Order: sequence, then structure tokens, then C-alpha cells
Amino acid sequence: MNCIVTAGPTFEPLDDVRRLTNFSTGRLGTELANFLAARGHKVILLIGETATYSGERRAQRVETFTTAADLRGKLKLLSSKKVDAIFHAAAVGDFSFGRIFAPDAANKLVEIKSAKKISTHSGKLLAELLPTPKIISELRGWFPKTRITGWKFEADGKRADAIAAAQRQIAECSTDLCVVNGPAYGDGFGLVGKKCGPAHLANPPVLFDALENFLCK
Repeated sequence: MNCIVTAGPTFEPLDDVRRLTNFSTGRLGTELANFLAARGHKVILLIGETATYSGERRAQRVETFTTAADLRGKLKLLSSKKVDAIFHAAAVGDFSFGRIFAPDAANKLVEIKSAKKISTHSGKLLAELLPTPKIISELRGWFPKTRITGWKFEADGKRADAIAAAQRQIAECSTDLCVVNGPAYGDGFGLVGKKCGPAHLANPPVLFDALENFLCK
């Protein structure tokens, strides 16, 4: 089977030296790609340039991405190829920078149009954060016949709330499966399907095995 696995964080630049990102290490997606490659599948791993996990990458093809727009472009480009499954585990940042304001000599906030490195001498900086487009919601349009698995990391609420969020993602994005984890879910992973109830998977190896079983049905 031909698979795409996304992993790790995106980042959004404030200027040429500063950026907004998240704590994703890229480990889970990398290990999933390794597992699938070891099982004989052809795997393309798209991993964030700033992913900190240093383990071996055994996918037949590995490409790095930077911003959400960069990852979006790479996935859209791959839609011209035969892809049997996408495992979208990347932690795509929810926000990018919009307008940036800093006080002038009269202490009036003015917009900074461009700067290679925004000065800290004025003390205060106000940054507008804009939501980034949800890549998961576009995948079905690019890959109409591909089996698509999304991810949901939920920090707030209880396990039932996390599972409900996964079910909403499936319904809204026309994906097939959603892996849910995070503090709201608790230990392990929940695997939620379009046509089946949630299953609890205790650790990554059990999760990877379940995802491959879904792939090969």
C-alpha cells in the first residue's frame, strides 16, 4: 500500500529570527512510518523541520515542511499520485501572525509593515493572531478515494469530550478514522471510526497494529 504519514510541528514566522510553534516532537508519526515501512508498505514521511525526535526515519521517502502553508502545498502536490492511506499526525499550528504593532516615539501603537528582526527597544509588541486553515478539512477533496486518518489532541474536558471531538472531526472533514489522545483522553489512545464505536488502545505498538489492520481491510 502507498501511504503518507505527516508528523511533527509546523511553525509560523514573526520575523526572520522568531517563530510561533508547538511542542510536538514528531516521534509518534515517525514511529508509525517506520512500522508501516517494516510491514512492507511504501511510505512517504512528511515531518516538521523543527521536530526534535532524533530516532531513525525508515520511510522510503522523507521530506520536511515548515509552515502550515508549506505542508498544505506538499500534500496537495502528492494528490496527483496513487495514495491508499494518509495518516495525518502532524501538529499543525492553529494560528499564524497577522498585523504587528509597536509603540512609536510618542508611545502610540503603529503597525510594523516589515522587519527582518523586530526591535525590542520599544518594550511592548502587540501581535495579531489569525487562525490557520485546517488542512484536515481539505484532504478529502484532494484524495477522494484515499483512507484518511486524522488526529485529535484534546487538553480540556473528559474522555467522553475527547471522543466527541474526534467524532465531529470525522463528520465535518469526511475522514475515515480519528486517533484521539491528550490529557482529556488520558493514558493511551482512542481510535474512533466513521462506522464503528471508539476503541481504546493502550500504547503506540497496539495503535499502529490497529491502523495497519484498517489499511489492509
